[in-house]
Amino acid sequence: MSIIADDNDFKNTTIREKKNPVTKPEILEPDKNFENTIRPKTFDTYIGQSALKDTLKITIEAAKKRELPLDHLLFYGPPGLGKTTLAGVIAQEMGVDIKITSAPALERPRDIIGILMSLQGGEILFIDEIHRLNKVAEEILYPAMEDFYLDMTTGKSQTVKTLRVPLPKFTLIGATTKAGELSGPLRDRFGIIHRLEFYTHDELSQVIKRTAEILNIEIDSDGAYAIAKRSRGTPRIANRLIKRVSDYALVKYNGKINSKIANESLDTLQIDNFGLDTTDRNLLKLIIEKYDGGPVGIETIAAALGEDVRTLEDVCEPFLLQAGLLQRTPRGRKVSPAGYRHLGLNIQAEMSQQSLF
Repeated sequence: MSIIADDNDFKNTTIREKKNPVTKPEILEPDKNFENTIRPKTFDTYIGQSALKDTLKITIEAAKKRELPLDHLLFYGPPGLGKTTLAGVIAQEMGVDIKITSAPALERPRDIIGILMSLQGGEILFIDEIHRLNKVAEEILYPAMEDFYLDMTTGKSQTVKTLRVPLPKFTLIGATTKAGELSGPLRDRFGIIHRLEFYTHDELSQVIKRTAEILNIEIDSDGAYAIAKRSRGTPRIANRLIKRVSDYALVKYNGKINSKIANESLDTLQIDNFGLDTTDRNLLKLIIEKYDGGPVGIETIAAALGEDVRTLEDVCEPFLLQAGLLQRTPRGRKVSPAGYRHLGLNIQAEMSQQSLF
């Protein structure tokens, strides 16, 4: 695709990008916050996703021996599993800088052109929520990813000139929670595509103990495991809960977290033994009590709960489906027998024999 822009626009974009470069993760302003303080920087400190790590280690070692950038990578999976963190780890292991942006921030052609023109050889460009990239920006990426060129036209009327601007070889890492919404041509240009999996309780216990050590929080193994069981298989949630439990332990007890204190704290936060919060339980109860267990459409559920459809699809549903408490059918959402049991409700014997359809 050729992008039409006058010379001044192109120059201004380049100048603006140089004045306000996309910085490395180590010096980004958000690094001062809690989440970035505890982000692992290497594979040795990155817990979980063992199969993916093994694959990436081999790929990175091969790229180093060939003295070439990595193939473009696409990571997909539910939010909070470490896609952004993993991109930073890859940059660290490759010994290159990483520039981080998100698809909604790339609204105009010159936004994506500017960031591509600012890249140095071997650098990594990380685009979060890449499924939300607009069509124009996506088509600009095609020749950039495949041939490392930008196809552009400058000038007006009879002075129009076609330019094929070379780019240094770089690696694009895309992250998305909805791989199915990526267009086929964009998805096919990624050489490595991986899904990040939910974490086990043991893996989350390791995450929690590592976070506690960084934040100088005293916690024993039983306390870490108690929090891990209620973290929905997600490190981001585990790291958030350790802070809340730590606050509770500091105010109510001596600050040290054990299993009893962790469970007591999480009960106070209304997070049950399965990791479900009030919204999750309300969703299941609504389907059971108002719609006879389903099936019912997601829009109807969202309206009845007063929640946004995307919130339910991106935040609530992934874990409920993974845990087998909710079923997605062609006719809508349906509570499974396991969902009934979890809520302590009775279910007719014949319901367990019903077809999903």
